Amino acid sequence: MSKLVIASIGPASSVQDGGRPGSQRYGLVPSGAMDRLALATANALVGNESFAAAVEIGPFGASFTARSGAVRIALAGAPRPADIAGRSMASETSATLADGETLTLGFARGGSFSYLAIEGGIAGEPMFGSLAVNARAGLGSPYPRPLQSGDELQTMEASGVAERRIELPAATETPIRVLWGPQDDEFTDETKKLFLDSEWKVSPTSDRMGYRLEGPALKHLHGHNIVSDGTVNGSVQVPGNGQPIVLMPDRGTSGGYPKIATVISADLGRFAQIQAGRAFRFKAVSMADAQAEARKFAELLRTLPDRLRHLVNADLNIDALHDANVAGHAVNAVDAGTWHAVSADVSGPD
Repeated sequence: MSKLVIASIGPASSVQDGGRPGSQRYGLVPSGAMDRLALATANALVGNESFAAAVEIGPFGASFTARSGAVRIALAGAPRPADIAGRSMASETSATLADGETLTLGFARGGSFSYLAIEGGIAGEPMFGSLAVNARAGLGSPYPRPLQSGDELQTMEASGVAERRIELPAATETPIRVLWGPQDDEFTDETKKLFLDSEWKVSPTSDRMGYRLEGPALKHLHGHNIVSDGTVNGSVQVPGNGQPIVLMPDRGTSGGYPKIATVISADLGRFAQIQAGRAFRFKAVSMADAQAEARKFAELLRTLPDRLRHLVNADLNIDALHDANVAGHAVNAVDAGTWHAVSADVSGPD
């Protein structure tokens, strides 16, 4: 088997997959990827099942080295600088690391989480049917904690198949859509209007358990305590200070704060990618609209393999590109017929 050795990695990075659906009734947290579309995209690029385990990489950089053989990988999610032994790697593409080569990733740009899928998946011992890490609960495999330098991920040796890219729908900057409730009757119409009309920001104190929001305080009608009931990913709880908390995959399975709204499932990944300090708004939609968006999202996940395309490598001659007279006439950097590189032994005019 080959292995991917973690040379360096920032916090908020762990092994995640589709989580543990069906076990919340026993009090088991679901965990799983913050952005399911990005996870499925990375897995599609290397031929894995949609929700196979991958490395969820937080906002900071990381580097990985192939050992004991070549390793084929794919990157999706938040864009970030990436290179393999000095060769640039684009997001939403696959690539192969030769034995000894290192993939180096920079800070995330325009998002919070990227997903590094490995052809053949990550070897580990499933815990309650999943490798997904929940550090608070001590769950996950091969390491039941955030990843750290020196960790090794065992996998199959690269197959040598052609590399792929994928064509996804254009990203949108529209408001995050929510359904009211289940305890929106604990808030006045004026408070609900304030919730929709206000700009919100994700607090830097947020984590995989919940995103704390910064904005106006939302007032309760009958106090902030209710009989504890079940929660779901996207539940918008309002605690005593009136500052909402949107529950994420490592949340508790029940809670005792009123939930003014719930982020629809189709927008959860997009919401998870909002960087701390960036402003956004909410928009209320109907149950019918939410269900229609859920069906569209499921269809997008199902058809990801149909969106794969061959990746055409264009290794640029940077010295020749510098010599190209791009200011005087149009040239194509990857077509030598449109520019002329001055060779080193040609002297200039007297």
